[in-house]
Amino acid sequence: MLITFEGLDGSGKTTQAARLRDWLQARGYAVLLTREPGGTAIGDAIRALLADPRHTHMHARAEALLFCAARAQLVHERLKPHLSIGGVVICDRFADSTLAYQGYGRGLPLDRLRQLLDFATEGLTPALTFYLDVRPEVGLQRRQASGTVERMDREQLAFYYRVREGYLQLAQQSARWIVLDAEQSVEQLAEQVRQHVAQRLRSAQTT
Repeated sequence: MLITFEGLDGSGKTTQAARLRDWLQARGYAVLLTREPGGTAIGDAIRALLADPRHTHMHARAEALLFCAARAQLVHERLKPHLSIGGVVICDRFADSTLAYQGYGRGLPLDRLRQLLDFATEGLTPALTFYLDVRPEVGLQRRQASGTVERMDREQLAFYYRVREGYLQLAQQSARWIVLDAEQSVEQLAEQVRQHVAQRLRSAQTT
């Protein structure tokens, strides 16, 4: 099972993904936790390039291709091998991030991006996707409080509102999406995530 976490930076994806990993491991599941971009040596090198605040001139198409290059390496090197042995993969961001950020946020054509994503992921689709919904202002405040400022943290507020609206539209298109309020407490959010995953695992075991 591939479980992904999506949302604006500052929504708590990384925290919730780690909590879910610990909860599943305590119940005997073989869990791989990874992130995008990154998770491999090549992916981490691309992540550093994408995050560098000096690259303010990066074109949207170049940005999308770099994200997809890191994703293709991650799918080939880590995700598919772990899934093939029956493990659970938890990914902090996946293909939907490109649709939300480069599609809805940057304005690149969604149909072209979907073709690119299908190629990069070899058609791999999450079984369950958690979208942690947070107001852009709140997400940015959390990022600033953490002391982490990357290239994409410097976009105008309107950009993040487009991304958020994109996520909400994507979530309406498939039953795999679970939309959760990311402005509630960390523990409340974690409990809701666990409930949904437990339900999905029970369903998988009975089919």
